[in-house]
Amino acid sequence: MKAVRVVIKLGGSLISEAPELIDRLVKEFGSGHSGTAPDERVSERILFSILIVPGGGIFADAVRRADLRFGLGDDAAHWMAVLGMEQYACYLRDKSGAVGTDSITELPPGVSILFPYRLLKEEDPLPHSWEVTSDTIAAWIAKQTGALFIKATDVDGIFREGELSREIFASDFPENFESCIDPFLPGFLQKNKMQCVIINGKFPERVIQAVYGKPVPCTAVKGNI
Repeated sequence: MKAVRVVIKLGGSLISEAPELIDRLVKEFGSGHSGTAPDERVSERILFSILIVPGGGIFADAVRRADLRFGLGDDAAHWMAVLGMEQYACYLRDKSGAVGTDSITELPPGVSILFPYRLLKEEDPLPHSWEVTSDTIAAWIAKQTGALFIKATDVDGIFREGELSREIFASDFPENFESCIDPFLPGFLQKNKMQCVIINGKFPERVIQAVYGKPVPCTAVKGNI
């Protein structure tokens, strides 16, 4: 049975809510290597492999402060920030019922948490810049695995003039913009003909429904698709 693959970038802004969100996902979809079975409501005909890609959060923020104070080189700042993602992964693994993995070659069934440092150090697929954050790293992982890409953060999506935009094309982002996504991501989505669904992770049921492909309050950022 072929699994539906989903990459969920779990923002550092959700550090307080993240364990509950992951445990709710595990209850719904299972966590293969831990032996945790999914909720009985899940259709036996559909198998989901859900990979949680951690943001940097407070751990990457510490690197930003060090960079401002000491003037780090681009390479040092990049790998220190990726190690911040690794620290967030340790936190998520410690506080939830999901298993951890450091490989994307074969995604386990159910929910797993990616420890990204080894993979990114081996592949080194993206520029070393503060414009490239865990958003684009998660998008690259989704591309490599052929997965649906969801970004769970602390807002409902992207707002324009006080209204939630349900759909935005990546080409519509100006060169300099302020948003809940990193500056490199729109171009990456365009180049790779991908979509990113931005959703409020404070509401676990919304994330679950998005995994199933059902409509929820969110913003779909579309890149030439």
